[in-house]
Parts: sequence; C-alpha cells; structure tokens
Amino acid sequence: MRLRSRKEFERVYRSGRAWSSRLLVFRVLPNDLGHPRYGLAVGRTVGTAVVRNRVRRRLRELLRRLPPNQGLDVVVTARRVAAEASFHDLRVATEQLARRSGLLVEPGSYSAS
Repeated sequence: MRLRSRKEFERVYRSGRAWSSRLLVFRVLPNDLGHPRYGLAVGRTVGTAVVRNRVRRRLRELLRRLPPNQGLDVVVTARRVAAEASFHDLRVATEQLARRSGLLVEPGSYSAS
C-alpha cells in the first residue's frame, strides 16, 4: 500500500523521525493500520522525468522486497546522487536505512531475489 495524499506525506514530514544516507532519506512514523505504507519523493533536482521515473521504479522494487512488518508510514526521498547510483548501491542504502529505522529487524531478512 502506498501513501498518496499530500496530507499523508505532510503528517510523516511533520511528525516522523528521519534517517539519511548519501543516496536516500527515510522518514518514518507509526500508523494504526498494522501494515507499512510507503511514499516516494523524487524531486526535479534528481533529473529529467525519465531519470526520476527510473529511480522511482528501482525504489518501488526495493521496498517491495522488504518483509512485511508492523504498521509504519515511510516516505523515501531520493537525493540528487541517486540518479547516478546503480541498483546495487540503492539496494545497499535501502537495506541500511531500513535496519536503522526499524523496518528490518532480523539480519538476512532482506530478500535479494
């Protein structure tokens, strides 16, 4: 499930906790739904529409691979350098931020397939 409305994004930006890396920023806020919801923020500074859409597709795939967990709203913001990053680099950054933010609890629980 995804975050879609401006109001949902603003709630996470206003009240959520943030973790960052060179490529990405995770903002996380607990929800009462019992399942995670993700929102992607890939701004124009990342690149042209083609580049932004490629970054979004890659991030969606990486978030899809995360195991189901407790109810959290997560906004993933791509930084400018994410446009030049390989899929592997984005995977490593996503996994590290997911562990730091509590989305991944067990080592090795990230699906590499």
